[in-house]
Amino acid sequence: MVSVFPNAPDAIGALGRAIASCRICRDSPHGGEAFRLPHEPRPIAWLSSEAPILIAGQAPGLKVHESGLPFNDASGDRLRQWLGVDRETFYDRSRFGIAPMGFCFPGYDVQGHDLPPRRECAPHWRASVMATMPQVQLVLAIGQYAQTYHLGERRRRTMTETVTHWREFLLSNRPGPRVLPLPHPSWRNTGWLKRNPWFEADVLPVLRREVSLLIAGNDFPVVG
Repeated sequence: MVSVFPNAPDAIGALGRAIASCRICRDSPHGGEAFRLPHEPRPIAWLSSEAPILIAGQAPGLKVHESGLPFNDASGDRLRQWLGVDRETFYDRSRFGIAPMGFCFPGYDVQGHDLPPRRECAPHWRASVMATMPQVQLVLAIGQYAQTYHLGERRRRTMTETVTHWREFLLSNRPGPRVLPLPHPSWRNTGWLKRNPWFEADVLPVLRREVSLLIAGNDFPVVG
């Protein structure tokens, strides 16, 4: 499901409708017919003309694909805990926009793990998504695919190294929204969280403060 803020201007409303009707991964797959999406696409993104925070994830999982509601799963529960917000606040499109790197559930690999985001999606849509939401002040780049796009050459060799240098990215004076890299909140990363206790001790308090200030309408949060 692609949803836009009710008072969205024409440009973002048109973009939402275009994304909702996208079938490129099924009809013109990257790599040819053998790589076509094996099920009916269901693009999921929440676009907003007002939200100061953009959640840039990877791609919907099966539960989200079935419900049409982004982060409507255990990963979403953990993410909301990280952010310090309840479901009502999380799904308030005047506060959060949600646009994963791949809009559709990509399916599973032979081990039963979610496949990476579709390779057609970000090259086709990402620049338009960012251009139609210029009010975004903070991008939460969840996982390596979002970090690769939003940090570019500044991204470190691994996701762990990238998240370790979070202050460098958050404090950057480069033009555009600030970027805070985060690990994926999936239960599969529980071991990573245990091995890296600095994330909960150092990053989460700053993340929660930044989110709290931004959704309260403060344009200039101060990073501690």
